[in-house]
Parts: sequence; C-alpha cells; structure tokens
Amino acid sequence: MSDDEAPKSAYELAMERLKQKDREEGIEERPLTDEQRAEIAEARNQYEARVAERKILHRDALLKARDAEQIETLEQQYRRDRERFASDRDSKIRKIRGD
Repeated sequence: MSDDEAPKSAYELAMERLKQKDREEGIEERPLTDEQRAEIAEARNQYEARVAERKILHRDALLKARDAEQIETLEQQYRRDRERFASDRDSKIRKIRGD
C-alpha cells in the first residue's frame, strides 16, 4: 500500500463487492444525464414538500384529537401517507432512471 492510498472503509468495500456482483450478473451501470439528475432532484423535492405539508396537517389534527383511539387512527393514517409518498417518489425515480 502506498502512502497516498488510505485503507478502504467498510462502506467502500461493500460497494466494490456489490458492483462486482452486478458485473457478474450482467447488470450494467449507466451514468445519469444532467436532465435525469434534475428530474430526480425535483421528485425528491416534491416528496419533501408533500411530507412537510402532511406533517403540519397531522400536528393540527393531533391537537384536535379527543381520545387515544382517535390519536392512534391519526398516527396510522400519517404513517400510511408517508409510506405512500415514499413509494410514489421511489417509483418516479425508477422510471426516470429507466429501471
């Protein structure tokens, strides 16, 4: 090992193994275009905005909740909405990448 070459982190080693596995399975890595990067950034920004809006609405609803059962229902709805938003975001990103 030369002086300029620092030991690799566990993360770097894991990423190398995953890339090697992809090459062995015939999965090619395609770099993203600037347009794709911009579209992905926009999808992530939309997700963040939707989550922020939903969080505000959720907090307001919690303040108006009258009992534990109502609070639990609100929490479940909030979790489902966040999961749906994340799923929508991920599917948009996969579509943009062409996966």
